[in-house]
Amino acid sequence: MAHGDITHIDIPVSDFGKATAFYSDLFGWQIAEVPGFEGYPMWQAPNKISGGGLAPREDGFTQPRSYVEVDSIDDAIAKAKAAGGELLREKSQITPTSWWAVISDPDGNVVGLFEGSTEG
Repeated sequence: MAHGDITHIDIPVSDFGKATAFYSDLFGWQIAEVPGFEGYPMWQAPNKISGGGLAPREDGFTQPRSYVEVDSIDDAIAKAKAAGGELLREKSQITPTSWWAVISDPDGNVVGLFEGSTEG
């Protein structure tokens, strides 16, 4: 993926079993837990490109959230703030080579940021 590409979409759910059955049956998504990410089933669309996760629904996370690849989360956060956006969730490590954060735009739309690689 390149800077600006949507890399991942998280869907908040309250029941993983029901959500897995719903999305698998409706869209033909492959949904499974990946080693190292237990409790966070990942979905992949039939095109083998689109994908994301089923994440626990919680306060502040009640709607699907798209994640956009950036070269530097720190730089993207600074640019977003300078343009009237807000940092909603600090940069956090996913793997030794990847990180994520969450911002909102000036209209309050929530966007996830992803930096790095989840490959070996």
